[in-house]
Amino acid sequence: MASITLQWPDGTILPAIGQGTWKMGEDPSQRKAEIAALQHGLDRGLTLIDTAEMYGEGGAEEVVGAALKGRRDEAFIVSKVYPHNASRKEMIKACDRSLRRLNIDAIDCYLLHWGSNTPTDEIIEGFMHLQQAGKIKGYGVSNLDDLEMEAWWQHDNGALCQTDQVLYHLGSRGVEYRLLPLLRERRLPMMAYCPLAQGGRLRQHLMSSSAVVDVAQRHGVTPQQILLAWVIREQHDQRSVIAIPKAVHPDHIDDNVAALDITLTPEDIVLLDHAWPAPTRRQPLDVE
Repeated sequence: MASITLQWPDGTILPAIGQGTWKMGEDPSQRKAEIAALQHGLDRGLTLIDTAEMYGEGGAEEVVGAALKGRRDEAFIVSKVYPHNASRKEMIKACDRSLRRLNIDAIDCYLLHWGSNTPTDEIIEGFMHLQQAGKIKGYGVSNLDDLEMEAWWQHDNGALCQTDQVLYHLGSRGVEYRLLPLLRERRLPMMAYCPLAQGGRLRQHLMSSSAVVDVAQRHGVTPQQILLAWVIREQHDQRSVIAIPKAVHPDHIDDNVAALDITLTPEDIVLLDHAWPAPTRRQPLDVE
């Protein structure tokens, strides 16, 4: 088991770093490497695998299904339903398609991928029906801000929501102002997608910043590992974030696993906070 873990609302103990599958299943020439990467991650204890029907239009779920062959009991599977499939009738169909692609009997946590025009009561009814049918074990949401979460919790069975998956990294800290504290109060984990920032200028800016490089040198690790360690750091005497970076190269997966052993010092945190300050007011939810 990974050295830094969190307890999921259903009691499952999970590593604070999982495996993302964004962009997997899109290039057939990469399929073998993607399957091997997920299996290597399982070998190293990264048991949470996050996917979605949107990723590769089902292709990522198929990759996950192939990686899970003979290993279903080792993994905690999170998948997501398109908002336009969130009506009770269409959600059942979408879940069945995902289960076929994943080649499993039940999804551990099934998320609404982002806000939907379908009434919240109907969305939750769909999740409850799937849970009662044994097709999902729990449900959650993704890309909902603090106000949307507070409204969600007011609905019947809204309090059964197990997580909110949002964009979160050192360069995007808006969720810390109100959303993360709200989830923490309810003892709900927040899932952080793009914990290294999406590829491009911001990611390079983060990894090359003097603060990140300095902290990495102190610990003898890479800037990427510091960024991961920062996302899953303990806050207010509680670990409440699971990071889900995507990696295909085995060395990158090993680096992600090693990040679970990095404990940032108070001095590290101060230096990173100075370079990339925490929010001082509510901000719109970042998405990528």
